[in-house]
Amino acid sequence: MTNDTYQAFTRAGAAGEPLVFSFHGTGGNEHQFVPLVDQLLPEAAIVSPRGDVSEHGALRFFRRTGEGVYDMDDLARRTEKMTRFIEMHRAANPGRPVYGIGYSNGANILASVLLERPELFDRAVLLHPLIPWTPRDNAGLAGKQILVTAGERDPICPPSLTRALIGYFEAQKAGLRSLFHPGGHEIRPEEIDAVATFLKA
Repeated sequence: MTNDTYQAFTRAGAAGEPLVFSFHGTGGNEHQFVPLVDQLLPEAAIVSPRGDVSEHGALRFFRRTGEGVYDMDDLARRTEKMTRFIEMHRAANPGRPVYGIGYSNGANILASVLLERPELFDRAVLLHPLIPWTPRDNAGLAGKQILVTAGERDPICPPSLTRALIGYFEAQKAGLRSLFHPGGHEIRPEEIDAVATFLKA
């Protein structure tokens, strides 16, 4: 892919404040998490791309062939594209701490970038991620601040796979925090509280 651009919501933010990338879930858009970021970090710079894959009209960041079954070649290409997009905006915002927050499909593209290039983010929030493969070891994840949240009865992101991802990050010696709520794929207030604490730490 040579086109590294996305339709995106962007806000310059106040000098010295964090740069926050937000990634929507399937069927969302670039505005899905702007109100949350604005609520938690009102002076932050924001870059929120719109997924450029349509699944029956629902926007996503990469293709899949079924529920929980990814087109891994497409994921690799789009991870490279997103990495270049993130690098471009980081270069335009020197000196800022860089945070990422993603939900569901957005958490998956964020995780895919993080697994390959952990140095791009200072903090990363993965809300209901689904990583159905075993990532390779990456020493760059040591000490990386990561929050993973999930639902104990999530029909889309099985808790067993979430726990496997948590175990992977722990094995990489990441600065990991996690939270499970008793519900499903929805984002609950206790998750928002955990995100607020994590991003403001």
